[in-house]
Amino acid sequence: MYSNNITMNVDKGEIVMMYDIVIYGGNSAGIAAAVQATKMGLSVVVIEPSRHIGGLSSGGLGDTDFGDKSVIGGISLDFYKRLGRIYNSQEAVWMFEPKTAIAVFRDWINEYAIEVVTGERLRLKGGVVKKANRITTIRMESGKTFEGRIFMDMSYEGDLMKAADVSYATGRESNQLYGETYNGIQTAVAVKNQLPAGIDPYVIKGVRSSGLLPGVNPDAGGEDGAADDKVQAYCYRMCLTNNPDNRVMVQCPVEYDDRDYELMFRSIEQGQKTRFFKLNGVPNHKTDSNNDQGISTDYIGYNYNYPEADYEVREQIAAAHEKYQRGLIWTLQNHPRVPEEIRNFYMPWGLPLDEFEDNGHWTPQLYIRESRRMVSDFVMNENHIFLRSIINDSIAMGSYAMDSHNTQRHVSKEGYVVNEGDVQIKLGTPYPISYRSIVPKELECANLFVPVCLSASHIAYGSIRMEPVFMAIAQSAATAAALALEAGVSVQAVNYDTLSRRLLEDGQVLYQ
Repeated sequence: MYSNNITMNVDKGEIVMMYDIVIYGGNSAGIAAAVQATKMGLSVVVIEPSRHIGGLSSGGLGDTDFGDKSVIGGISLDFYKRLGRIYNSQEAVWMFEPKTAIAVFRDWINEYAIEVVTGERLRLKGGVVKKANRITTIRMESGKTFEGRIFMDMSYEGDLMKAADVSYATGRESNQLYGETYNGIQTAVAVKNQLPAGIDPYVIKGVRSSGLLPGVNPDAGGEDGAADDKVQAYCYRMCLTNNPDNRVMVQCPVEYDDRDYELMFRSIEQGQKTRFFKLNGVPNHKTDSNNDQGISTDYIGYNYNYPEADYEVREQIAAAHEKYQRGLIWTLQNHPRVPEEIRNFYMPWGLPLDEFEDNGHWTPQLYIRESRRMVSDFVMNENHIFLRSIINDSIAMGSYAMDSHNTQRHVSKEGYVVNEGDVQIKLGTPYPISYRSIVPKELECANLFVPVCLSASHIAYGSIRMEPVFMAIAQSAATAAALALEAGVSVQAVNYDTLSRRLLEDGQVLYQ
């Protein structure tokens, strides 16, 4: 359709590069979109603000959250089939090592000659130039400037979306806003990943004047179903190994303070003996170790500022999460307040020497479960997830449970520490995801796609936010971009019948 005709100009000292599609974010969605755009003859660049490609899919999440595998098709399914071939399987593989995922992304980049620029961060202020309701140029902190006909924000944070003055939300909406049941503050349903009963909330047990333990709020902040500005917890999906020939042990962090683990000690005293983090096996004696209980890898309450923070503050938040998790491992293995049987159980686990060799064997990708969410003319909510409301412009399907991790710790009415916000609602059947949820309001921007921070309520996003789904949505966005350019229309005006035919031809699953 279009030739890969990329020109470079020097204008007022800035290097200007011009493309049909400019993709900001080199995670799984960004690379998948670039593959599809290249297949359709478009010139494309992927700009990744970090040095890590593949995002969470190559950043430790090797135990894929897939829901119903039958609705994963197209480029997304190809990713898992390519993993299978590396592991000598004719089938898709859903459990894999981080380095293997990185190899697949690099194969895609090489096979389709995709231009990927790493280590380039968008200027958070003045980084987007618009003419009327269209982005013309985005500027990086380094001074590099990228011009495009269509732009895609594939970042987990939605920075390009915000810089383009597109409407968005953070935190949790009230149930009343979209007629939902599981949005907002949720104390009654927060029974999974809950703390043992009876944990005293005060620094000195029983002494209110000593103050609350770090990270514990005096109450839930409102009634169930009420809106708030809190964000569900983040963590790192740790890749660990018990193979002594491929292992480095986790050392005690600098400035370690065991008071940061007082809740864990009290949780153990109240009966927690296991499941301080998952040890889900992936090939070659490695794990995908995720949050697994009331006290685990989720650093609850310490990410609220992340969505709106600048890069420096985000780095500080990420570093605090890493320190907490390294300290969690060290404490479980070494601290005298941890019973010997627990220490012995966790003692064999360390970091694989053959993973993340450029980052001290620790994943560079913080699990940003949720940040900003676009608010477009159409907002996916739990009524769409439960098929109560009909969607007739599907571009992909979701099927994972509505999954929100805990959002805060607070003192219960009974006077003990409890977690709040964990919602795990299984679905009976897959559901379609609307094309309108990935395009902004046309008056705000007519040439931008937002497939990752798409338009969805907090609780609906909890189901949609899975890596296979992000790749599927990204493929559909790239296809729609090509059709918009061919027809000379806004992204909002793409003909859905034409789009759906092409998506089906390319192996996407739109309805079940």
